[in-house]
Amino acid sequence: MAILVIEDDPKTGAYLKKGLRESGYAVDLIRNGSDGLHMALENSYDLVVLDVMLPGTDGWKIMGAIRARRDLPVIFLTARDHVNDRIRGLELGADDYLVKPFSFTELLLRIRTLLRRGVVREAHELDFFQVADLQLDLLRRRVTRQGIDIVLTNKEFLLLHLLVKRQNEALSRTVIASEVWDMNFDSDTNVVDVAIKRLRAKIDNPFEHKLIHTVRSIGYMFSENP
Repeated sequence: MAILVIEDDPKTGAYLKKGLRESGYAVDLIRNGSDGLHMALENSYDLVVLDVMLPGTDGWKIMGAIRARRDLPVIFLTARDHVNDRIRGLELGADDYLVKPFSFTELLLRIRTLLRRGVVREAHELDFFQVADLQLDLLRRRVTRQGIDIVLTNKEFLLLHLLVKRQNEALSRTVIASEVWDMNFDSDTNVVDVAIKRLRAKIDNPFEHKLIHTVRSIGYMFSENP
């Protein structure tokens, strides 16, 4: 599998490139944002490790451009450790956010988790769900409505899986954030709302029958009933 590392610090970049190659990955290292963005959009990578503060084009802009064009797993690896930075990265569509200084073992585990791109399931869980005209196939990682394939990012797929498997249940934003991002967010952040909006744009907006419903003062519910 191929990983693109966009990191301007020479020491960190060399460390990442050496460690990831020794772990069995093909690695390209780019040291500025403009070239990194070009490489991410024009080449077939399985994952991007992305710094925020970069010469040329910063990581925020790179993340937004990638997510607008491709479903590509992205991990922010940055010294920016403020909670607002973490939230901003996730709102832009990043799959994970790791703060420097970091443990390479932890980074490697997070990369392997993302590259599996599957939903971790208990043995008793269903592999296939159908709600109204929507079908969710976990084994094939496929989503369709009215027979039309719907392409989701990794986080969108995890969010949809959570909503579907707990259909007809009102889920709070806190529960959704904990289950999908494995993080606790303050109540005044809108990470969940942004993710729901993106999911609705793919799952609901093109179709007359809406499945994702807002539950006032609580959160969201997935149901075929209005």
